[in-house]
Amino acid sequence: MKVVFEELVNFNSLPDVAFVKQPVVEALFACSSPTVWRRVKSGKLPAPKKLGLRAIGWQVGELRRALENLS
Repeated sequence: MKVVFEELVNFNSLPDVAFVKQPVVEALFACSSPTVWRRVKSGKLPAPKKLGLRAIGWQVGELRRALENLS
């Protein structure tokens, strides 16, 4: 949980090419895990990228654009 908090606090200073995990996406968009996936499926959120054999992450720059489109 500490990592999620640190990534949220430092989100604006992260480079656009950085990746964050799903709990950060849930916190940024104030939604649950199922809602994240519904929004990915509907195109309201960008799809995550595969980071390894079992890891996925969302690119910070893509999340910033999605946040801008909410307003």
